[in-house]
Amino acid sequence: MSQFVDSLHEVFIEFGPIQPRAMFGGYGIYHQGLMFALVADNELFLKVDPASAGWFDEFGLETFTYAKNGKPMKMSYRRAPDDVFDDPLQAKLWAGRAFEAALRARRAKPKRRKSRGD
Repeated sequence: MSQFVDSLHEVFIEFGPIQPRAMFGGYGIYHQGLMFALVADNELFLKVDPASAGWFDEFGLETFTYAKNGKPMKMSYRRAPDDVFDDPLQAKLWAGRAFEAALRARRAKPKRRKSRGD
């Protein structure tokens, strides 16, 4: 695990415990079993949705984008503001917004039905 990812435990101390998990060359950052952030190239991105996008827009925080088959793919994560690294209360506020977006996304997903053959 990178030193940057390890430091996030301290960054989010006021928010609560986090669990980093390696994934696709980066890390998913989980709280209570739900991914609310990701780390790519030692940069922190927070989950965003239409209800929280305005906060990120206000600070000009860009969308996480990766290349898939040579095409840019945007994900529902935006760069975290620099304040989260300097102020535990700002980290708690922004992590809370991201966690709430992750909760809304989970509720919006349709539940899978088991087929009759299962």
